[in-house]
Amino acid sequence: MQSPRDLDAAIAAGIRASEQSGELQRAKGWGKPLELNDGYAATPAELRMSYKILEDAGCAPAEVEAMRELAALRAELAALEPDTPAWRGKQAQIQKKALDLALQLERLRGSA
Repeated sequence: MQSPRDLDAAIAAGIRASEQSGELQRAKGWGKPLELNDGYAATPAELRMSYKILEDAGCAPAEVEAMRELAALRAELAALEPDTPAWRGKQAQIQKKALDLALQLERLRGSA
């Protein structure tokens, strides 16, 4: 296992190599302040870096994906005839997804 000092040295060497090759200068946002979108300050500190990495990679955290799925389910529900078996099934699906999301968010709040 590497010591923290060895790890820091390896990271520094990698950054220097990227800088010398010009790779860093080609990065999106090079030389500009970080764009801290709405919600950044509300995100628990221990999750901020990982969420920023996901965002920069064009990925969304699981909670955001769950919110998108919930919105899609609600749109599907709106297109159905009310009080039909299909409508009730979609409504149950929405309730389960909403509960799962609420529990996920509560766990995140608990880790803050």
